[in-house]
Amino acid sequence: MFNFLHTFSPSPILLQLGDLKIHWYGLFIVLGILAGLFIILKLADYYKLNKDDIIDASFWIIIGGIIGGRIYDVLLELPFYLKYPMDVFKIWQGGLAIHGAIILGLVTTIIMARKKNIPLLPFIAITVPGLALAQAIGRWGNYFNQELFGLPTSLPWGIPISPINRVPEYYFDNYFHPTFLYESLGNLVIFIILIYLHHLIKKNKIQKIANEIVIATYLISYSILRFLLEFIKIDKTPVIFSLRFPQFISIIIVIGTIIWLVLQKRKNRATL
Repeated sequence: MFNFLHTFSPSPILLQLGDLKIHWYGLFIVLGILAGLFIILKLADYYKLNKDDIIDASFWIIIGGIIGGRIYDVLLELPFYLKYPMDVFKIWQGGLAIHGAIILGLVTTIIMARKKNIPLLPFIAITVPGLALAQAIGRWGNYFNQELFGLPTSLPWGIPISPINRVPEYYFDNYFHPTFLYESLGNLVIFIILIYLHHLIKKNKIQKIANEIVIATYLISYSILRFLLEFIKIDKTPVIFSLRFPQFISIIIVIGTIIWLVLQKRKNRATL
């Protein structure tokens, strides 16, 4: 695998039929969504939740996540999109920011849970493993687009980047860290951990605030993964307090999640 990554130069186009182009990025996004939905439905079966309601709600959550991810990315690259406004709609070229997808996806989840009368925390808890798996698969789209790669490296799994896709500071370097792969593998590990937590819940090994633990595990573990990977990423992004913007957002998510978890634990104790 390492030799393949080191020698293969990917193309963003999977298939072209006349003017119709099918992009690898779009394929991996769709595969990620389908795999994530499969996991959500399996967990819905696991907990005997209404699958029809879950499917209906998931459709709108996916739409909300895509819109949120795109809006977030557009705001980060606002000067570019003000210059080329039609590029806002070219999502097959990349540009779905996961933090934006999580934020608007969560808002949509809350709305749909109320509309469909689905218990909110259990619903989110069965959604996050599917989200982690979808991220693990979807990140491969970045590889074929040759985007979001890391610093130059001489490691045997460094990936070649075409000169047109290199940042000016590293124009004469040939091989770069495959940050897409690091994040994909990290999300796969998170997915396995979340599935194991659900196994513990089903076996009654975790009882109090079980759903909260699953949700917090995803939010904190992904935020830590993203925070660390940002140290080797070289794509342009705003900087706040000497931190890249995704690192700043990751810290806020970790702090907010810990506070929420503590409050939920106190609330649980108060109801005993």
